[in-house]
Amino acid sequence: MFDIDKWQEILSTIKKNKLRTFLTGFAIAWGIFMLMVLLGAGNGLSNGVSSNFEGNAQNAIWVWSRETSKPYAGFQSGRSIQFTMNDYYEIQKIKNVDKISARYWIGDRTYAYGSEYGNYNTQSCHPDFKDIEKFEITQGRFINEIDMEYNRKVMVIGEDIREALFKDVDPIGEYLKVGNVPFIVVGVYDEKDPREGTRQGLIPIATAQKLFNGGERIHNLALTTFDVSKEESQEVEAKIKALLAKNHKFDPEDQRAIGVYNSLEGYIETMNIFNAIKMFIWLIGIGTLIAGIVGVSNIMLIVVKERTKEIGIRKALGATPGSIIGLVLLESILITTIAGYIGMFLGISIMEGINFMMEQQAQAQVGTSGDQGEFRMFMNPTVDLRIAVSAMLLLVSAGALAGYFPAKKASSVKPIEALRDE
Repeated sequence: MFDIDKWQEILSTIKKNKLRTFLTGFAIAWGIFMLMVLLGAGNGLSNGVSSNFEGNAQNAIWVWSRETSKPYAGFQSGRSIQFTMNDYYEIQKIKNVDKISARYWIGDRTYAYGSEYGNYNTQSCHPDFKDIEKFEITQGRFINEIDMEYNRKVMVIGEDIREALFKDVDPIGEYLKVGNVPFIVVGVYDEKDPREGTRQGLIPIATAQKLFNGGERIHNLALTTFDVSKEESQEVEAKIKALLAKNHKFDPEDQRAIGVYNSLEGYIETMNIFNAIKMFIWLIGIGTLIAGIVGVSNIMLIVVKERTKEIGIRKALGATPGSIIGLVLLESILITTIAGYIGMFLGISIMEGINFMMEQQAQAQVGTSGDQGEFRMFMNPTVDLRIAVSAMLLLVSAGALAGYFPAKKASSVKPIEALRDE
């Protein structure tokens, strides 16, 4: 393996046949290069679409009230449906419902702190809302059950409000006026999904209903399920629709009476599409690799054919079949390894370069417009290094196998027959 004379001979053979060696190496390098580019592009598509689901729980269901479109049980069509806290308590008991929050909208209000003020959206919710919306608490805490029990006038504000009104002051424990009502700021949140924005304040729903004459009224519901299948999630959705139809006396088949969005359905369907795309990419990439490996095998057959007389002389001088196999095999492995590494390096480098340019462009857009909330279809198009190395090892192994069979054939040729070869 480490015989210097053998390596010198291999290098000498490669130098004598530069074009043949280049074409063989190019086929291998191109194959693994295309595999890296295709995998990176597939990951970019998958990461881009997956990132659009990060702002909320992937197993979330949103329910909101609308108007009936059909007459039912003596009621005319066009009747507004109004949810109540009773709906919240009953849905909470449905099997496989995990987190749940009712929401009561307060709308835009003037927020004032010291000499600073601005108009911001205000809504109320339950403590579970943090896990449904995937809020990141950057300071303080979120609304808790004690706030709900004692109708505390506490508020969690978004990062945008903190920056605009509090500047460099720590907002935790400070009083913030919402209209004419003072609230104590107990937390600051940030949104994982930048499209949602952080220009709103959140207060306990029990407090909001008392202060803003809400009574038992709520505007919509948000909930998550446990780790369930798509079918089980759809079953929860169907039970919610049936329960609300019963409570508010509308036709269960009336599609316009209430609105329901099940994020798990959309997530699973989208991921299934991208899994199919990934599989297709792998098939194309592996097909390209196989074409390169077949090219190596054909080239090695030609090499052995050209060196038949030389092999005959070697055997006549006492060369063993193992040494002849090793000579041809090492040449195949050397070409495959070097060409494969070059292809892998270039493929990964290009995808990393594209990723770097995309990140720079995204930062520039945020810096100039402050808007980073567009729907992303392509994001972080990089290749997992473990997959790249595995593909490289597979390629070298296949290259060795491609060189073995011609070498085995050459080692079995009798010296006298080899010397007669034209």
